[in-house]
Amino acid sequence: MRPRTLDELAGQSQLRDAGSPLHQLVEGDASMSLLLWGPPGTGKTTIASILSRQTDRRFVEISAVAAGVKEVRAAIDAARRDLVATGTETVLFVDEVHRFSKAQQDALLPGVENRWVTLVAATTENPFFSVISPLLSRSLLLRLESLTDDDVGGVLDSALGDERGLGGTVDLADDARGHLVRLAGGDARRALTYLEAAARAASARGLDVIDLDTAEAAVDVAAVRYDRQGDQHYDVTSAFIKSVRGSDADAALHYLARMMEAGEDPRFIARRLIILASEDIGLADPTALTTAVAAAQAVALIGMPEGRLTLAQATIALAVAPKSNAVTTAIGAASADVRAGKVGPVPSHLRDAHYSGAKKLGHGSSYVYSHDAPYGIAQQQYAPDVVADATYYQPTALGAEGAVKERWERVRRLIRGTRSASRPERTP
Repeated sequence: MRPRTLDELAGQSQLRDAGSPLHQLVEGDASMSLLLWGPPGTGKTTIASILSRQTDRRFVEISAVAAGVKEVRAAIDAARRDLVATGTETVLFVDEVHRFSKAQQDALLPGVENRWVTLVAATTENPFFSVISPLLSRSLLLRLESLTDDDVGGVLDSALGDERGLGGTVDLADDARGHLVRLAGGDARRALTYLEAAARAASARGLDVIDLDTAEAAVDVAAVRYDRQGDQHYDVTSAFIKSVRGSDADAALHYLARMMEAGEDPRFIARRLIILASEDIGLADPTALTTAVAAAQAVALIGMPEGRLTLAQATIALAVAPKSNAVTTAIGAASADVRAGKVGPVPSHLRDAHYSGAKKLGHGSSYVYSHDAPYGIAQQQYAPDVVADATYYQPTALGAEGAVKERWERVRRLIRGTRSASRPERTP
């Protein structure tokens, strides 16, 4: 059921519209490398296949999980030989490119720079952190969105009637269709897997219609348990996190129990708690992150069902802890400035002065060693000029962060050479 043209591609209207970069690449037969970033089952491999099919290029696929530098170079060399010998161009599809090391990604550069291949690299992770800059700058980055329920429903409907799918041999009841759509979670590949399993179950039962009972029986227990009362996996997870954030330990334990009874991966739960410890508690209780990380390590060591006790303890501890999102807002504000272009040069006195010629450039010449200053805090500029007066971290007075707030305000005044007119300076 893999789409053969852009018109058959589910969702991603922002990429399929006339005049869009992808549309121009396919229709105009242009040679440009692509970096596709999006969740699983949204069409990354399909786009590479469509680009190859509609532009009459040879399609070669490499998985970053199994391939090394040798395989990458061999694929590029073969593409170059075909290009020289027969004029045949190659679409080189690299799945999960974020799993490639820097050396492996470097091996792709000659093929991209010399247009020996049209590289289509797919990643589920932020490419700005997982893909090397030279490859990122030479590729057109396209962001794929999760499919909507309507998109997934359309995929199911097509598979029911298409000869490449079920060819009209079975129908799908409305409630069963809704059930499969919810379980798919925006992943077309998962939706088709569930539909195929449900169709086989219906055939085994001698049915020509997939009803809700058959659909439920055909998919895994965890998905069914999550959805029996109309909940989706992400709804339960969201309620769990929001209950811990809201300090309701009882509600948090309820959702924790639902996830564990459904067979949820305990490592997933532990990861969510680690994120919450910094996102919603931060320095209001500095031990929260330690607790969450320890819970994750304990679950990995002892497994389930005993790990449920560790997860319950961590859930309660984080629920009753004082809350602060000051860390979240601080890094958010700093990132916003960076994205807005506020990235001035590093002050010369902070630059690396350990190499020959650094002193001639004035690097490090006026740096004040903090331990030589009173209280171990030197008055000097640390941030670039463009953000020299930025105040990203705004601690609250909640929990242990109240003491942090008081000290940080004194320290910031010392660093920046300002004094409060209303209160005398104290030892930080």
